[in-house]
Amino acid sequence: MPATLQHSTDAVPTTALYFTACMQRSLWHAERLFADIPPEKFCFRQTPNLNHPAFIVGHLSLYPNRIFTLIGRKDLIVDMQPGWVELFQAGSVCVDDASRYPTKDALTKAFFEGYRKVAEVLPGVDDEVFLRDNPLEGRMREVFPKVGIAVNFLCNNHLSMHLGQISMWRRTIGLGPVM
Repeated sequence: MPATLQHSTDAVPTTALYFTACMQRSLWHAERLFADIPPEKFCFRQTPNLNHPAFIVGHLSLYPNRIFTLIGRKDLIVDMQPGWVELFQAGSVCVDDASRYPTKDALTKAFFEGYRKVAEVLPGVDDEVFLRDNPLEGRMREVFPKVGIAVNFLCNNHLSMHLGQISMWRRTIGLGPVM
């Protein structure tokens, strides 16, 4: 995966290209963060109240569907595995019980498939879409009233924030930095 979005320098960049370029850098980082974590450690918490990678990656894997809803591409929504939404949605609690969580392979597959699909379709979204009112309800609409603000947050801030949690977790178990 390239660290930056490749596009013609002759073309006028769109908002979606900016969002995608930054998200692709985060995906590059995610590949490195996940690569050397032993599968048996994916649900391990060295420190109380610090979420483990299984929980974080599962949580993040839910959000490509939100992005597809925001940009009006509900046709791209993927059915999540049974129980994943309840296990990983905002407000769920991370627990020290590996039997409750899917495998590292299952989680990272869902994560990368979802975000790579977002990276594939997002550059084709017209800027006009990002000016629309956020169709999501509750706090998400309150904090991010426009589609573009919400998509930017979910593709970049939200993703990077949680990847930073994995970077911190890595250090608690003795794995070094990846950058």
